[in-house]
Amino acid sequence: MRARAVRMLLCSSLSLVASGAMAETPASGTFVARQSCPALQSIRTGANPGNVSVEPNGHYSIFAKNKPNATHYLIDVPDAHPGRRWVAVGCGEATLADGGGPGSGGGEAPGEPEPDGGPAAQKPDYILAVSWQPAFCEGKPDKTECETQRPDRFDATHFTLHGLWPKKQYCNVDRHIVAADKDNRWNGLPEPELSDATRHALSEVMPGTMSLLERHEWIKHGTCFPGGAADAYFSRTLALMSQLNASKVQGLFAAHIGEEITRDQLKAAFNETFGDGAADRVRVACKRDGGRNLIVEMTIGLTGDIKPDSKLADLIAAAPATDPGCPSGVVDPVGLQ
Repeated sequence: MRARAVRMLLCSSLSLVASGAMAETPASGTFVARQSCPALQSIRTGANPGNVSVEPNGHYSIFAKNKPNATHYLIDVPDAHPGRRWVAVGCGEATLADGGGPGSGGGEAPGEPEPDGGPAAQKPDYILAVSWQPAFCEGKPDKTECETQRPDRFDATHFTLHGLWPKKQYCNVDRHIVAADKDNRWNGLPEPELSDATRHALSEVMPGTMSLLERHEWIKHGTCFPGGAADAYFSRTLALMSQLNASKVQGLFAAHIGEEITRDQLKAAFNETFGDGAADRVRVACKRDGGRNLIVEMTIGLTGDIKPDSKLADLIAAAPATDPGCPSGVVDPVGLQ
């Protein structure tokens, strides 16, 4: 009996160790792919919905490691569904915010924020994710919003809305709805309750509504917006998008369609419009398309209460700095190149 008890204890301990080994370790930074490698949804099973790969010289945001001495990073692949994927450490080089340099798989992961708001790694209250739609459509030409895109349409020369992301996800959402969303069954998601004015404005600034993107964004992110009202979530986000699209940043992109812009140019445009240091709250994501490196998305950190009259500059200024991401990229024109 004693031997059996020892065996059971050993098995239990090994099980705990194994389960702990599978836990994610928080991390942040940038991963630069040096070759084309699979971007996996699951390391254990090798699942890869959409057969997605990272692109050589592509820059990707890091969200986690699979363990402290990592073999894989959890990164954001902008045009994949789901977007967060695991890529092997040896596929490229990582610059981690916790001090791990290029190619580093070790280092201590940043801890949870301290109760008193101490020196632990800070995160913004929200991420405003905006797309450059022509670049997005290079990888998704069969989507309705891409098939119908024209050079004279709003999304050919302006930033489009991917989403506004609070820290939490899926707040008070039925598990069956969550499952449908994670399976990309967006036609099975409830339609957010919006006024006619908000719905009309959203159809222009978020062309992904043609593929029901607004349903996904509301269920995953909007349900965690204070107040729990879809119209407030989207109308206030649209107000922020209006400020961005009236800025020198939009002017920079519109004036350089088909050309490359650098991080320094983007930094100058952000800082001139939204105040010194604003560019430090912006991460640029690029993807390879043949011989071109395309700017496909920007994620902007925001901190504070988002109200109907909130100033984008104030929300950006209050947010912590982030890594810059892609150092330069082409502003893609409409149409497959």
